[in-house]
Order: sequence, then C-alpha cells, then structure tokens
Amino acid sequence: MSQESQNPSLSIKLKKSPIGFAKDQKATVVALGLRRVGAVVQLPANDSVRGMVFKVKHLLEVTENA
Repeated sequence: MSQESQNPSLSIKLKKSPIGFAKDQKATVVALGLRRVGAVVQLPANDSVRGMVFKVKHLLEVTENA
C-alpha cells in the first residue's frame, strides 16, 4: 500500500466570500489556509479539519482524495 492510501486528504476550495458572515466563520476559513475566493488547499482528512469544514460548508467546495 502506498503512503497516500493510508492518509486520505481533502481538497478544499473557497467558492464564496466569508464577508457578511459571522467573524468566527471568517476565522475558520483563514485557519483552513484559504485567503481568497478560488483558493485551493490540500489538508489531511482528520476530525479537526472535517469539523472546520462542516462549520463553513456553505462557503466551500470539498473533494475527498484517496
């Protein structure tokens, strides 16, 4: 088995600006490493990242990578 299959990751894209939403939601977007609309980051698919994604799911597009 390869290293990738043991450590799944998430591809997260910011599709909507957090302007006009609660400050804690903007802070969550920044904590995910997303700075501008259209930005994409690869993060590990662990519980803490999934919780952050759930909180701002209306602003994101998420793809799970194997």
